[in-house]
Amino acid sequence: MIAPMARITFVAFALLTASWPATVHAQDVPGIEICTVEKTMERRTSCLQSNVDFLQKTISKLTTDQQQKIDASNRQIEALKGAVVGLQKLVSDMQAEQKKAAAPAAKDAAPAAKDAAPAKDGTK
Repeated sequence: MIAPMARITFVAFALLTASWPATVHAQDVPGIEICTVEKTMERRTSCLQSNVDFLQKTISKLTTDQQQKIDASNRQIEALKGAVVGLQKLVSDMQAEQKKAAAPAAKDAAPAAKDAAPAKDGTK
């Protein structure tokens, strides 16, 4: 007896293969072909032209892909530059606030230092 899961798999496979067309046509898959096996000059020329067309399409596609990557990288660089400028401004603002806060504390400490005059040593 066939297990229920195996039966379901078999039925699904049978349904799929029944829907396939009876004749399968060969597809011309683009790519580099070996043109030296062609006997006639016309077929060799056609083969070479097919290779040239394939290479031109491939180069064009790769160029477009790389340009898109470069553009995306440039946009990211510009965004990061903007973030760095913002952070630099934030740091300089914080440093200015820190200096302002330190200035009154230094003024308060300065009079106390003047009041406590250093003791002069009478022995020289």
